[in-house]
Amino acid sequence: MLRRLTVVTALLAAALTATATGTAAAADTPLRDLAEARGIYLGTAVTGGKLTGAYAGTAAAQFDSVTPGNEMKWGSVEPVRGQYSWTGADRIADFAEAHGQRLRGHTLVWHSQLPSWVENGTWTPDALRTVMTDHVTTQVTRYKGRVDHWDVVNEPLNEDGTLRRSVFGATLGESYIGDAFRAARAADPAAKLYLNDYSTDGLGAKSDGMYTLVERLLAQGVPVDGVGFQAHLILGQVPSTLEANLRRFSDLGVDVAITELDVRMTLPATEAKLAQQKADYAAVTRACLAVTRCAGLTVWGFTDSDSWIPDFFPGQGAATPYDEGLNPKPAYAGIAEALAPVTPPGPAGCAATYTVQSQWGGGFTGQVTVRNTGSAPLTGWRVAWEYPAGQRITQAWNAAVTQTGTAVTATHLSYNGTVPAGGSATFGFNASWTGTNPPPAALTCA
Repeated sequence: MLRRLTVVTALLAAALTATATGTAAAADTPLRDLAEARGIYLGTAVTGGKLTGAYAGTAAAQFDSVTPGNEMKWGSVEPVRGQYSWTGADRIADFAEAHGQRLRGHTLVWHSQLPSWVENGTWTPDALRTVMTDHVTTQVTRYKGRVDHWDVVNEPLNEDGTLRRSVFGATLGESYIGDAFRAARAADPAAKLYLNDYSTDGLGAKSDGMYTLVERLLAQGVPVDGVGFQAHLILGQVPSTLEANLRRFSDLGVDVAITELDVRMTLPATEAKLAQQKADYAAVTRACLAVTRCAGLTVWGFTDSDSWIPDFFPGQGAATPYDEGLNPKPAYAGIAEALAPVTPPGPAGCAATYTVQSQWGGGFTGQVTVRNTGSAPLTGWRVAWEYPAGQRITQAWNAAVTQTGTAVTATHLSYNGTVPAGGSATFGFNASWTGTNPPPAALTCA
């Protein structure tokens, strides 16, 4: 272990020495302060038994939100029916309050880490519903006013986006989700209530399933305040559609958050791998910052000594922003650089991004997001681009779009021309293509 730490520390020193001087000031500012200045929180999962010494000092100094890694899970707090053990959860709640941090409650209803009396019980629907809502009510009531966000239901879906056949899904169907949220809302009306799952970070079958689930729940009046995206990622595989995916959920009227970010790699760590990891952490941070309703980002353990990855993925690890000796890795600098203050281009600023939402033989649907990057309202906007491969706009909405040859111009309509500082407007279109469909090289926005 000592030799491995020495090698990794040497790699870290080399990588950090190569960091540009212009980012040094951001790195000197605690991450929590950088995040707060950008309007989001920056959190970490913690292990209550380690909250002493340098581990506690780093958690307190760098993060303005903490999540109990295991101490609030059902098997930890109610191992025997009706008998609760709050020691571990209380310790983290007390730590958060002592250091001015938010507390993210994780998690009330989950198919894993259940006490055996729940997982192996023989349940009628009414009996299981009562047990579940009693548990939610008791736990949320205990921490009323102390927990900022609750992961009310964790990992409800299969990989194909269908309902997981857990003890809850198999016995109660999808109704258990709404029941859990209603019980949590009744116990603490002020807490934000989240659905949380993994492998939903980019566009795909599972995130589509989550999207339609949230639509159904909202239509039923279920008090879903937000959706959590765990973001347990593999080195170099940040989904290219992460920002677009976060945005489509926020467009439903719910908050979004990155809740369990780590980026694992095949060991040993190398300078090249650490550099890629830095880029990955920065990319996820920027995606959150780009979406107005992204409340914040939580890393799943800030140090490799506290990471779950090696136990579940043999031969992989080094997934967090700090090494096992509590030294910041390039990933730390990646977060800091992404959070660094941005100087507005003027009283009002205009920036535009272009994405392909879906594509089929001969056609595609695109979307352009116009953002006000300034500090004053943007009154009217115009976006222009050149298509590099002969694509042709055939239909558009939320903008007046014209095309002459390869040149496309889109102008606001009467109802979406004013964009507040930090706000955004979107418009979409259908278009045709032949051969290839590369995106425009650049968009101009004015």
